[in-house]
Amino acid sequence: MKSKHLIGLETTPKDDISEFIDTGFLFREILERPIKRVPSLTGKNIVNLFFENSTRTKISFELAEKRLSADITNFSSSSSSVKKGESLKDTIQNIHAMKIDCVVMRHPVPGSAIQLTNYVDSVIVNAGDGTHEHPTQALLDMMSLKEHFGNIKGLKIGIVGDILHSRVALSNIFGLVKLGAKVKVCGPPHLIQKGIEELNVGVEYNVDNLIEWADAINILRIQRERMGVGIIPSVREYRRFFGITTERMKNHKKEIVVMHPGPINRGVEIDSSIADSNQAIILNQVLNGVAVRMSVLYLLLGNNDLK
Repeated sequence: MKSKHLIGLETTPKDDISEFIDTGFLFREILERPIKRVPSLTGKNIVNLFFENSTRTKISFELAEKRLSADITNFSSSSSSVKKGESLKDTIQNIHAMKIDCVVMRHPVPGSAIQLTNYVDSVIVNAGDGTHEHPTQALLDMMSLKEHFGNIKGLKIGIVGDILHSRVALSNIFGLVKLGAKVKVCGPPHLIQKGIEELNVGVEYNVDNLIEWADAINILRIQRERMGVGIIPSVREYRRFFGITTERMKNHKKEIVVMHPGPINRGVEIDSSIADSNQAIILNQVLNGVAVRMSVLYLLLGNNDLK
């Protein structure tokens, strides 16, 4: 691997991205076995440092670490000295003094993962830093696409929803473009960054046009916890113009793959009938999330030649 850490896909070489995904398929086979544990990271100490609430990502990382036989420490900011005013630097350095090999961190502040590399020598894996990046989510999304289509190069991928506040969208854009996919984003104009075309993506404001164009669509939720009040006039209006509804999909007589990183707001950005349909690969994404995180931890912690 050319990378010591996984901070974001913007700075991750194309070859490393491909290696993470391809190795993920090897671990996917292990997850299908009766005994799903391998001794690859025996003796390695990993701390899961989550300063934000998480269900899928946190559980997925914990499962990946256990399947690799690593020693795990879970950190919760709500029950730590952070509540007493301890700084991120002091928290991290105290944990690092306990001889931690890898830190998996989720933090609400963009750039916190890269800042962490200044404090400790451990391998750092970014599990989401504010509205910046969420690289392992994009890796599992791309792994799921490759599993379904056989390849990523040349695929037409639409990303629908709150692009402005989505770290998932940004990581997917960086990764998909590097691997040769064509990407378009779609959502309300005020929820799409100005100048996003500079990232080699197209912009579409009509979701029906996007559906007709795309091979697959990745549907994002409206992140009200990040945007405040009043950004969208109403849930009903958002669903009418950008929701992936049963009625809308019936009007498009084509096969299209439906994805969602979760959590799903059923009846808002996607209807239950679509989320639970055969064209949705949402549960495949969940399983691939464990496999690709096993891949990331194995490749970053198992290579002694990292620079």
